[in-house]
This record gives sequence, structure tokens and C-alpha cells, in this order.
Amino acid sequence: MNILAIIPARMGSSRFPGKPLALIHNVPMVGHVAFRTAMSKALSNTYVATCDPIIENYCRDAGLDCVMTGGHHVRCSTRTAEALLKIEAETGKKADIVVMVQGDEPMVTPEMIDAAVEPMLRDPSINVVNLMADMDTLEEFEDPNEVKVVTDRFDNAIYFSREPVPSRKKGSDRVPMRKQVCVIPFRRDYLLRFNEMEESPLEIYESVDMLRILEYGEKVRMVPTSCRTWSVDTPEDLARVARLMENDALMRSYRK
Repeated sequence: MNILAIIPARMGSSRFPGKPLALIHNVPMVGHVAFRTAMSKALSNTYVATCDPIIENYCRDAGLDCVMTGGHHVRCSTRTAEALLKIEAETGKKADIVVMVQGDEPMVTPEMIDAAVEPMLRDPSINVVNLMADMDTLEEFEDPNEVKVVTDRFDNAIYFSREPVPSRKKGSDRVPMRKQVCVIPFRRDYLLRFNEMEESPLEIYESVDMLRILEYGEKVRMVPTSCRTWSVDTPEDLARVARLMENDALMRSYRK
């Protein structure tokens, strides 16, 4: 099975411009994501997808595969799809599964990639998977940069929100506090179909593209991970991640 990981990255982030090349222990963030993702034995190959020559230059110098895409993309999924079609045209080989890994997840591990893909290998009816992780603090639960998710009894997503859901306002101090972790495998054809769907109202309100799938009456399978990660949305997040990665074992294998 041909399983590709594609890491969409661009310099023009509204919240943290230039963050793909922000250094964490002397390695650009996108490098951490790419090197660590590529360690997954489930993958056939790993690519960075960008519209910025400066990121392409870094990838070339670091020995990472990179695909140049248009600068018009608003959603990571459309950049990923353009990169996918270019890769298929260049290699002459069609992908089966595309794992979209956000370029601001520098603490991703190969075990997370493997766990996200595994349900799709077992069940051909699953078209898209997201990882989810427990949150330990109310600060994280109330952070609008963290996308929260609630699920049904079968680990399918019911709703995603940047608000703290489920509510704690009815007197319960113990509610499941889970966040979306942006390691998202799509079946190849479903990724292309997803991008053809019209954007949905809840997706726009929450700025969470997985809500488009739910609003169309389809399912997103959520997979729990115990791996502790923190995405980087702000310079403060970058400093936090640098502290958390000080003794990171994976980093020793690629940091020079």
C-alpha cells in the first residue's frame, strides 16, 4: 500500500508569521515535523508542501523531499491535495492513503503516525481519521488555539470547537477534556472529494475544517493517543515546546 505523508507549511501564518522556520534547538520547526514523521514504518514517503522558496531551500539543504504548491491556498487540505497530484504525476504511482501532518506539530512521533493509519488498514469504510489527546489543565482546555473534540461511544467525532466542550458550567468538575491532534490520514479519493465539498457554516464559524465532514453527515474516526504534544501557534508556544523537547530522544537522531 502506498501511504504518503504530506506536511503543508507556509511562512504567512496570521498568528505567527515565519513559524515553519522558527528554530527549536537549532532545527527549524518544519524540519522537526518532517524528520520525525518520516520515521514511521507505515509510510512510503514524506513530503513538505509549500509555496515559499525559502522553505523549499531549507528542505533541499536538509535532504527533505519538498513539493512547491500555489500561494492561493487557504486550507491545508487543498495544499495537500495539490501536492498529492504533483507527486503522483512525478512518480507515476497513485497513493492509497495521504497522511496530512500539520507543520506546527514539532513533537509528533512515528508512533502517532502508525496509530492514526492503523484503523484505515483494518476497516476500508473509514475515510478519514484524526488523533485526539487528553488535556491536563484548564488553561489548555480554555485556549482557543486548541481545537477540542467530543466523541460518541464508537470514537467517532460528534463536534469540534475552539470553545471548551463539553461544558463545565452545570457543576461537573470532571468532563472529558480532549483536543484534536493534527495528524489526519485521508483515503486518497476522499481527500479530493472533501475539497470539492462546499465549505459549511459550522466549519467557518469554528475555523475547523473537519466540521465540514460532520455537517455533510459523514464520519471522522478519532484515535486516542497518549503521546504528549503541543502545537505551535504563538511564540509562547514555541518557547514551551523548546522546554518540553530538551531531553527528547528522537531529536538526537536528526539534530546535527
